[in-house]
Amino acid sequence: MLVTPHTEELREARNARDGSLGFVPTMGFLHEGHLSLVRRAREECKTVAVSIFANPTQFGANEDFASYPRDLQHDLELLEKEKVDIVWTPTAAEMYPPGFQTWVDVKNLTVPLEGTHRPGHFTGVTTVVAKLFNSVQPQRAYFGHKDAQQALVIKKMVRDLNFPIEVIICPTIREEGGLAMSSRNSYLSDDDHEAAKILWLTLKLVKVAFDDGQRNAQLLREIAMRSLASEPRATVQYVAVTDPETLAEINSSTNHALVSMAVVFGKTRLIDNIIVGAPATVSLADSSFKGDSCY
Repeated sequence: MLVTPHTEELREARNARDGSLGFVPTMGFLHEGHLSLVRRAREECKTVAVSIFANPTQFGANEDFASYPRDLQHDLELLEKEKVDIVWTPTAAEMYPPGFQTWVDVKNLTVPLEGTHRPGHFTGVTTVVAKLFNSVQPQRAYFGHKDAQQALVIKKMVRDLNFPIEVIICPTIREEGGLAMSSRNSYLSDDDHEAAKILWLTLKLVKVAFDDGQRNAQLLREIAMRSLASEPRATVQYVAVTDPETLAEINSSTNHALVSMAVVFGKTRLIDNIIVGAPATVSLADSSFKGDSCY
């Protein structure tokens, strides 16, 4: 396994390999969710590359960049076991050299949900992902559905900028109690970790109501809000029922929706979501998305 922080060494290694290359971009502190993406890439591609870069430009002024969990040695041990071929670990200076002033900005899709609560976040995401794609030049790139809005934004960027890349969105991986795996889960106290299980419980309650025939989007929101209100350690930032492809808020009856939420436990902000009304194979803006399981 080649590990390098240098773009030129990455490109030399990439150019020396023929066949398809699958790419998993990460911010490090890897968990089973990341590894599920690596395994999918390993199944589908001849070469697998992973980047580890905690991107400072997608963090706001009062967010957790300085304290974001990092453990490069452990990450590399996990990736070695998964038989990853190339690991790129660029520095901030490599990605944003002095005088850097070029940004990638996707409109509309970045405005609601996370865009409202994290101004500038998606400009940092799309810029760094564009740079990662440009350097790695994969045929396929793998992302998790837990960040559903991010997935849509990246797909839109890829289409609009004609990147020759298939973006594949894989199901959310959950802990035994249903909490979606996230590097930020490490911030949670034991009590907050237990309380955060309300996220998955809430999403399941909404799905049950939908499957039982409830199609009114406002009533689905109310079900979610009542569930979250039952957990005193939960501070809700938003609950949304939106079109799964445009993220437009739904204010009437619907047969197909993305239900998403952001909730704070202690000082830790977590997001989660589920698609309701999805057929067996559903498009999250293209046919590569197989859907998020509800179990």
